Amino acid sequence: MLMELFNKYKSIIAYLFWGVVTTIINIASYQLMIMYTHLGVTAATSIAWFLSVFVAYLTNKVWVFGSHYTTVSDFLVECLRFFFYRALTLIIDLAFMNIGVHVFGFDSDLQQFILKVIDNVIVVIANYIFSKWLIFKDNRDIADK
Repeated sequence: MLMELFNKYKSIIAYLFWGVVTTIINIASYQLMIMYTHLGVTAATSIAWFLSVFVAYLTNKVWVFGSHYTTVSDFLVECLRFFFYRALTLIIDLAFMNIGVHVFGFDSDLQQFILKVIDNVIVVIANYIFSKWLIFKDNRDIADK
């Protein structure tokens, strides 16, 4: 029974595990760039976002959704889709936080922390939906052959 549950939710479990890994990569790379380079916050955030999204793409491709594209053009299309939808959730992230802080006045450290946690839940769910149904969806036909 435990194996049945694991197999049923395997992609969600893998998605959450690799999500934690990519979150750590995002935070660590941001911190390292801020501490050891002269990059500003926006540049460090952008580079950290790119690195973590690239790692997320590779891990989602292989271990979460089992993508089987092998040609360069298919790989590029899939990768561009992934980055496009992650950029949409980056916009959601930025909008959610800015509206929460600047419109609703959630500006204390605790309020921003709570806002960021809620924001991350929304972004993770959106990323999963985009990945499962819009990015890696065409690969199921290939895997079934």
